[in-house]
Amino acid sequence: MKTKAAPAETPRALGYRMPAEWEPHEAIWLSWPYDPESFAEGLPQTELAYVHLIREIHKTERVELLVTGEPMERKVQGMLDRAGIDLRRVRLHRFDYADVWFRDYGPTFVRGKDKNLAMIRWVFNAWGGKYEDLKRDTKVPDLLRDLLKLRTFEPGIVMEGGSIEVNGKGTVLTTEQCLLNKNRNPKLNRTQIEEKLRENLGVEQVLWLKDGIAGDDTDGHIDDIARFSGPRTLVCAVEESQADDNWEPLQDALQALSRMKDQDGKPFDVVPLPMPERVEGGGRRLPASYANFYIGNGVVLVPVFRCPQDEKALNTLEPLFPGRRLAPIPCRELVRGLGTLHCISQQQPK
Repeated sequence: MKTKAAPAETPRALGYRMPAEWEPHEAIWLSWPYDPESFAEGLPQTELAYVHLIREIHKTERVELLVTGEPMERKVQGMLDRAGIDLRRVRLHRFDYADVWFRDYGPTFVRGKDKNLAMIRWVFNAWGGKYEDLKRDTKVPDLLRDLLKLRTFEPGIVMEGGSIEVNGKGTVLTTEQCLLNKNRNPKLNRTQIEEKLRENLGVEQVLWLKDGIAGDDTDGHIDDIARFSGPRTLVCAVEESQADDNWEPLQDALQALSRMKDQDGKPFDVVPLPMPERVEGGGRRLPASYANFYIGNGVVLVPVFRCPQDEKALNTLEPLFPGRRLAPIPCRELVRGLGTLHCISQQQPK
């Protein structure tokens, strides 16, 4: 049964909002990696990173995992079983998906005042039409709608989950490079896009940073730059080397965040988070960032890259998440696909 919302009924008008990532989850949604074009010779190591991720997260939230068919399902079940993972906590769904970037092509979940859950089905155009063969992933939200039987809002605009970051209290953070890019919604101006965000995410204000990090093919997704760790606490990636391409945009972001205020007019506490060393693959700069972490129910999954900055990043993040342990997940191979842990995941709130 399909339950599509009427166009005039926006989530905000009906009392829905997008919860902050640290609010309780029912599940995490993932898609198993298989595309050799994305991960080249690093695909086996990427699969092991998924096993590591699932082992760390499955005890505190259920894992909902897409697989392409029965052969992959058998392979994945075997890998997870050998890793000691409780398969009763992992549900596999067969679906013809193209790649792993669930945060961007999947739905955004919103929760109502009475705790009922709904989902927003954005339009996914493969990051401004860059990858024609990946556009079929725009069908993934239809699978979730049919499985979960959730009310579905369809605002009819191009949007990716990695481009928005909320504090759960009325503020959303995003970037001009992405949301004002003419390859997304060329007929909408800043004011109109802000209205779409307010009405669909249930927020009061939209805060804008300028540009994203080097190597990011998403046109500057926020989840590689700045993330909320609490309603008034933000971590902001910073580059130590002034000779690096990321120095200027990340300094601009840090300074902008220090001037911003939350929905109640209070300044944010901004915590600088180091960037890893430069990571390259396939002859190009890769968008490696410790800010691409995932906040789970009892654990924070943090990408690490086998470099000296790993320990400093973990030490920076640990005090920001009391009651949650940090689980470093090796991502040097995963980032060959141009994203890491936050990009591949989507939380389903309780």
